[in-house]
Amino acid sequence: MTDHPFTAQVIIASTRAADGTYEDRTGPILTDWLTALGWTVPERVIVPDGPEVGEQIGRALQAGADVIITSGGTGISPSDVTPEQTAPYLERQLPGIPEAIRHRGLDNTPLAAISRGLAGLNGRTLIVNLPGSRGGVRDGMVVLEPMLAHLMEQRDGGGHE
Repeated sequence: MTDHPFTAQVIIASTRAADGTYEDRTGPILTDWLTALGWTVPERVIVPDGPEVGEQIGRALQAGADVIITSGGTGISPSDVTPEQTAPYLERQLPGIPEAIRHRGLDNTPLAAISRGLAGLNGRTLIVNLPGSRGGVRDGMVVLEPMLAHLMEQRDGGGHE
């Protein structure tokens, strides 16, 4: 890829996984996938649904992550506030990404339509919200994989000869 691999921060939004009553089943999938693509992936962060999601996005931005991927908190339960925690950080929204992820998910379940995930840029960092289900994460991976290198190239000014 490059002499200096891109860095991706994975943030899991799950109150039950954060308190240890539920095993995080999406973080390892995302971490393994990104590592296989040649990305540097610091240890994933697991936080309860709520303001800590936004705090961790802010920390990942300060650390200079190229990509921040969240998993969880995109549904409609009262504690599902990942999109609300993400929105203030999005300087340039990329609505086609979550639309494509939802579209991909609809092939498997009508529940994909209720995911409220967002995607966009904060400076040079791509931020993407994925659902908290393994299927939703896999749908996101299928959509993101062919575009990640192009997104990184474009955000650096390349891709338009």
